Amino acid sequence: MPQPLLLADTPHLLYRAFFALPDSITDSDGRPVNALLGSVNQLLWCIERYEPRAVVCCFGQESATYRTELYPPYHAHRPPMPDDLAHQWQQAPALYEALGWTVAAHDSLEADDLMYAYAKAEVAAGGRAQILTGDRDMFQCAGDGITILLQRARQEGPDEMGAAEVEERYGIAPAIVPDFIALRGDPSDGLPGAKGIGEKTAADLLRRHGSLEAVIAGAIRERPAVRRALLEQADELRAFKDIATLRDADVERPPDRPTDGAGGAAAATALGMNRLAARLEDA
Repeated sequence: MPQPLLLADTPHLLYRAFFALPDSITDSDGRPVNALLGSVNQLLWCIERYEPRAVVCCFGQESATYRTELYPPYHAHRPPMPDDLAHQWQQAPALYEALGWTVAAHDSLEADDLMYAYAKAEVAAGGRAQILTGDRDMFQCAGDGITILLQRARQEGPDEMGAAEVEERYGIAPAIVPDFIALRGDPSDGLPGAKGIGEKTAADLLRRHGSLEAVIAGAIRERPAVRRALLEQADELRAFKDIATLRDADVERPPDRPTDGAGGAAAATALGMNRLAARLEDA
């Protein structure tokens, strides 16, 4: 079995670490480096466990234009990035590159789309990919050589989610996760879903009909409250599905690139992360 390509949802890793670790973790100037430290430590955990052939740290637009044009409230509820996190965000690419990891960004796509594109390219070349994220939207990628490494609170390592695990959790195949999100909604993205339709009802509708379009076409046979929501919100639900569907992109498959312990240690030392530097030197 080939070594996997590890794709990192870098915005998620940085945000998660920033709020999970104390801001008393600082550099020599007294500025917090907690997001940098936490994101690197989580990636090192995965590298030690899964031995990837390379690591790609993905960045992208916070709210892709094509998604806000479909639904202006998309991501609109999210607060501005804290200054201490923004400072670390700017430092992150150089730190990741010093560790031998590839940093990828895109002007018009979100990090999720970019991870999807790299995963598809890896599988098309005969490899396999792992996506480290906390975003369940990525479940639509699971299967056919792609595994989602889902981060969860108060848990050291991620859950490994393939197609079978997604079906067990949601009761539907990964391919129709965008249809499921459209019906159920996604509060983290500001998508309300269909009025009165929760996770169980959404899954049941899709199991019986197979797709959002088929659910809408069969709405007349549903109970009144569900029928009303499906028919009155039909166009809006189609927009929600489009928003939830990942976009592909033309990306170049990265070469094998091992983690550079020495380079990472030097960068960590410069940022005042001496324990991380010692760990990298020992490795």
